[in-house]
Amino acid sequence: MLAGASDVSIQAGRSFSGLRERLRDATAKAHHELDAQMSAFDLTVLSGYRRFLQASAGALLPLETALVDAGVAKHFPDWPERARSAAIAADLDRLGREAHATVSVPPLTESGVIGTMYVLEGSRLGAKFLLKAIADATDPRIGRATAYLSHGAGKRLWQSFLARLGSEQRCDEDEAIEAARSAFAAFERAADRA
Repeated sequence: MLAGASDVSIQAGRSFSGLRERLRDATAKAHHELDAQMSAFDLTVLSGYRRFLQASAGALLPLETALVDAGVAKHFPDWPERARSAAIAADLDRLGREAHATVSVPPLTESGVIGTMYVLEGSRLGAKFLLKAIADATDPRIGRATAYLSHGAGKRLWQSFLARLGSEQRCDEDEAIEAARSAFAAFERAADRA
């Protein structure tokens, strides 16, 4: 889910600084380690793709629940458009499995919402690369179970998240960074259990 793309600090000729760069720098090691761990799943075979989705769901479901409990919609009114739990559950259902939370996550503070959203929204960048990888799959069931990876395509959700991040005034950066690290760790634990 997160493999394939790094958060770059320059896009389309514009430089983004501040909280985004601090989040990127503080989570670079965790991001790299998770990418390596998730790359072990062979997305071109049904069993590997299913395990990848189960690992992703194992962390995504409790993280999105924690976001809702923390009032994510106050910060992101388009939250229903961003949430992906239903998409990953539908993909797993198509592949004969159920989506389950396999890890627990701590409650989030308001600043923790920002850090967690940084990880989840950033994963959309990697999803584009993963979709290209599964295009080589010979099992047609894999191609019919891509609602999670293609969720939000064409909607500029990453860009609108960056705009929100850039305008953030009241964020406790340490709390945001800790929440982002915790989100990466949740995905690592879920991948270990898949």
